[in-house]
Amino acid sequence: MNNTCSSFKLIYVIVEAGRGSHIMESARKAGAEGGTIYFGRGTSIHEHGKFFGMPIEPEKEVVMIVIKESLVNQVFEAIVLEGEINTPRKGIAFILDVDRVAGICHLNEHESK
Repeated sequence: MNNTCSSFKLIYVIVEAGRGSHIMESARKAGAEGGTIYFGRGTSIHEHGKFFGMPIEPEKEVVMIVIKESLVNQVFEAIVLEGEINTPRKGIAFILDVDRVAGICHLNEHESK
C-alpha cells in the first residue's frame, strides 16, 4: 500500500516576527489549505543593531506551506504581493520541490473527483 503522494511543492517564507499570520491569511485566500508558522532568528547585511554593546538578532517568523503543484503559482504570487516581499527588508520567499509527502494525499484525491 502506497501511503505517499507527489505533485506537491513547498512554499517557504521568512518575514519579520508578527507578519507570519498575515502571510498565511494571504495564502489561504489564494487557495492554500493551511501551513506552519514557527519562530526563528536571522541576520542580513542590513541588520547590525546593538543594545548595550550586545548584537541584536532580529526575530523572524518562518511560514512553510506544502501545496498542490496546481496551486503553487497563484498562492506564491499572493504571498509576494500582499506580503510586500519585493520591498527591501520585508522578507524572502521561495519554492522548493517536494519528492514525496504523507498525511495530505487526500488533497489530491479531492481535486481528481
